[in-house]
This record gives sequence, C-alpha cells and structure tokens, in this order.
Amino acid sequence: MVRFFNTTGPCNPDDHYMLPPEKRVIRAQLDRYIQLKLYWVLHAPRQTGKTTFLMSWMKAINTGGDAVACYVSVEACQEFPRAEDAIPAICSAILSYAESFLGKDMVPAVPDEPIPMMLNGVLKAWSALVAPKPLVVLFDEVDVLQDQAMVSFLRQLRGGFPTRGTGSFPVSVALVGMRDLRDYLVQSKDGVPLNPGSPFNIKEDSATLSLFTMEDIRELVSQHVSETGQQFEEEAIDAVWDATRGQPWLVNALCKKCTWTLCPAGETVTIEQIREARELLIQERAVHLDSLAERLRDPRIKRIVELIFTGDMDPDLLRGDDFVLAQDLGLVTAAGGSPEIANPIYREIIARILSYPYQLSLPQPEWRWQRPDGTLDMDALFREFQDFWSHHSDIWEEKADYTEAFPHLLVMAFLQRVINGGGPDAWPSSDHHGVVSRPGRVEREFAAGRGRVDVAVLYGGVWTVIEIKLVSRRGRQTTVEQGLTQISRYRDTVDPQAAAYLVVFDRTEAGRAKSWEERLTWETRDAPGGAVTVVGG
Repeated sequence: MVRFFNTTGPCNPDDHYMLPPEKRVIRAQLDRYIQLKLYWVLHAPRQTGKTTFLMSWMKAINTGGDAVACYVSVEACQEFPRAEDAIPAICSAILSYAESFLGKDMVPAVPDEPIPMMLNGVLKAWSALVAPKPLVVLFDEVDVLQDQAMVSFLRQLRGGFPTRGTGSFPVSVALVGMRDLRDYLVQSKDGVPLNPGSPFNIKEDSATLSLFTMEDIRELVSQHVSETGQQFEEEAIDAVWDATRGQPWLVNALCKKCTWTLCPAGETVTIEQIREARELLIQERAVHLDSLAERLRDPRIKRIVELIFTGDMDPDLLRGDDFVLAQDLGLVTAAGGSPEIANPIYREIIARILSYPYQLSLPQPEWRWQRPDGTLDMDALFREFQDFWSHHSDIWEEKADYTEAFPHLLVMAFLQRVINGGGPDAWPSSDHHGVVSRPGRVEREFAAGRGRVDVAVLYGGVWTVIEIKLVSRRGRQTTVEQGLTQISRYRDTVDPQAAAYLVVFDRTEAGRAKSWEERLTWETRDAPGGAVTVVGG
C-alpha cells in the first residue's frame, strides 16, 4: 500500500509519511516519568501531532513489556461542566479505551463510589487489574474540561498521587491538551479563583512538541520521493518551509495538495505549485484553519492579534497571560525576536477573516481600475478608496470589532475586492489540474513593534508595494519620514522597480478634528530607491 501525507487524525507509519514523534517532545524525559513515578503535562497547538505522539508512545511502552500504558481521550466530556455529569463520562471513556487498546480482560470494574471518588476508584481498580505491571495513563484533550468537572478530575488524580504504585494507582499520568496547565487551572469553584498550587500541585514537567525543522520537512518529502519517484524541486521544499514555518498539519496539507491534486501524474512538484496549494488551502479553510475564526473572537486573543496587526508595542500585554495563551494555541510566536503571527498561511487567513465582512460589503467596482496593458491602476484605486473612506469610515468603524486595525483592514478589503476579479472569492478560471489562473495576489507582513503593515500586490506581472501606518504620538511628519525609509527597504526586498504607496491614517484627536479636505492628502515624495506616493486618510 502506498503511503501518503496525512491531514486527518493521528499518523501511523504503515499508512502515512511521518517522523518519529517522540523526537519532537521538548523538555520531556519519557523513561524517567515511568521510572520515578511522575505526573506531567504535554501541551501543543491543534494539529501538531499530540495524539500521534501519545499513540506511538503507548505502543512503545506496551511493546517493551515493563509497564501497561493506555491512551484515554476525554474530548466527549467537553459539554459537561458539572462534575456529576463529567466524571461518569470520563470513567466510561476509560473502560472503552481500555477495551480497544488493551483487551477485555484489562477493563476495570466501576466501583460503587460517589462522584468525588468515582474516578479515583476506577484508577485504583485498573491499577490492580494490570498488576504486577505498573499502569501509565495518557489523558488527551484534558483542557476541554470545564469548571467543576476540571476541578474534580484534578483533585481525584491528586488524591491518589500519594499512593501511586504498582497495583494501587497509576505510576505516571500525562495530561495533554492545547494549553498548559497554568491556563486551565484558573477554573473556579462557585466563582472563587483557585489557589495557584491547587488542585494539581503534583506536576513534574510541562513539555511541548516542537514544530518541524527544515531538515524534518526534507526528511518527510524524501519518504515520498523514495516510495513514489515523484520529485520536489529544491525551491519547492524551501517554499513549504517559508509558508508553514514547520507547522506539521500545514506541511502535510501543502504536500498532499500538490501530490494528489496539482500534479497527481507524478510530475515534479515546483515552487509555483506550492504557492498554488497555499492559496487553495486558504480558500478552502479546512476545519483546522477555520477554527482560527473562532479564536479571533476571544477577547484575550483579539488584544494580542490587534496589537500585532497594527504593529504597536505594549510590553505589559506581551508579557502577560494573554500572549502566553496565544502562543500555546499556536497563533503567535516570538521566535524571530518580535511577536508575530505564527506563519504566513495563518497570517494571510487572519487578514482575510478580519477583512472579509468589509470586502463583502464593498460595492462592485465600477471605476476603471485596470490599465489597457492589464496592469493595476493603483492611483485610481487609492483615489477611489479615499472617496469611499470619507463617506463611510465613521459609520463602519462604529461596528468594527478590531477598532485599532480598522483602517488597515478596509484597505486590504478594497485591494482584495479588486484583485479577486470583482468578487470576494471569485477566481476567473482553472486548468485541467485544478491550477487556478488569477490576475494577481496580495502578500502581507505585520508584527508587533513594526508600527506598520506591509503589503505587496502582484497584478498583471507587475509588483506594487504598500505600507499602511497610523500617525504616532510623535506627529504626522515624523510618521511619514519614518514610513518613507521603511517602505524603501521593503520595496528593495520585493522588487526595486515596484511603485510604492505609503498610506497614512491620522487617528489622533487632532487628526479627527480636521476637515476631510485636510485629511485626504496626496503627494509624491522622494525616497531611497525612487518616488513614493503618500496617501492621507
């Protein structure tokens, strides 16, 4: 059977290309957890391989024969905030997974215990049943538990911890989820916050999974090349890294899209096909990617994303729990030295999700935005934008969720509305391989501390670079001078011959007090590398 790049459920080496998952566990000492009878936490973002690792490690432990390990998911208990509902459901899950992975003779009986001791009793009975081998339990999706269900679950584990040992209680327990224990330990009893050391002060380690490295991606691709003979251009592999920054699901999704859809006959995968696969993934918004939309509604995530989007810097916010939560969920990273969205695909999806309502609400373009040679008339576009901004921005801003980023989002919506051929998601045509032929594309860069959003537009084979800035407290003149230097550097990285537009919004109190005639400025400024059109809004 031919293996493939997997994007649905846990990977297994018989069916899927995969890397040894245990090598990606950071700060964990797997053998020591069992030998020294330790309880620990594993947290990592969605679709990074947590369940694959747990299944693999369970198999390795059971094959070794020195202990009995079992995977147990508590995801089905997500809708049970009350302990009296959740604890019996968790016990039922234990029985089901024990039968599936260990066999009927390893299924414990449920003792006649009250709810506050039922889980504790099941784990005791299970430990006695597998003796003389010690029991290791790998609880997955733990952070879906809520309120008193979470509190009771943790307290019953803590209650049995002092008696842990062969035949008496699990010697090692892993609690696995997207968030670290500190994030879901803030559940409360009757609205009263819990003491930070309770109810689970027995955690030894908090480990995580690393993303794929560039070498990991090469190894994964090499498995496909070796088994099928289908080649990947070196630039294509580099493009996979550039687009995903090693996020495992995205890596597999790009490669799968290319090998199954864009070049299924075995042709060499090129950088253009990787770019096309990236665009198709963004358009399709698979379940994993669509879940980003839900995260963006969380007020804690919103504060961080808006800060990054506008390029602002708030040291207090960036060292707080909200930023840690956004990191744990895999939305943001500070690996490059500045907080930014975790990878270019997430960055593009977030920009499109946030600008999409405005894009839908914009009228069909009727003005002449395309030159006779097929290139984009950016002067005409921004003249039209200024007119639209003066008539609609005040009303639309009142309804905006991301108020600080509203100007940036409206510019992007305006660009996307035109570049998508006049429709929010309308692409002109596709060839027999499903490769979409579209007139242009938009690429964006933003990160906390940059003080701007950089946009590159490729249309009709011609690049245009755009920088969007808010007037800082140092004033408009300083903001413009800084922007001219910044956009010149950005232009050099995209195309030194590209036309450049610096779009400056004065959202200060003094700026808002000006008339529209004063605010809607248009000038051409000299800058390193060539002229820049400065558009005021």
